[in-house]
Amino acid sequence: MRKLFLILALVFTVLAIVFSVLPMDTLAFLPVGLAIAFSLLLLRKSEDGQKKFPKVLLFIGVLCSTYVMGKTLLIKDEVAKDTKFEEQKIENKKEAKKDLEELEGLE
Repeated sequence: MRKLFLILALVFTVLAIVFSVLPMDTLAFLPVGLAIAFSLLLLRKSEDGQKKFPKVLLFIGVLCSTYVMGKTLLIKDEVAKDTKFEEQKIENKKEAKKDLEELEGLE
């Protein structure tokens, strides 16, 4: 049973790290929570000499959770208005309209 918890805790810890780095927002809490849960179960099933690795996995899970929480609360997603693009779009419309008027004048 300990080996199963070890494998699951390790897999979900790696997924927690990957999901924390990617822009998954709150979806990253799923593997983080599972990593913490399996790390706690692994820590409970381990003997005294085997508790170092589960503590490291638990620490990484808590660290990922803190990072995702900070990223969610502190970083605001804002859409900036691109004024250069808007001006270029208006200018292109004017040029296209002028070109059409010239073509109509040739007929």
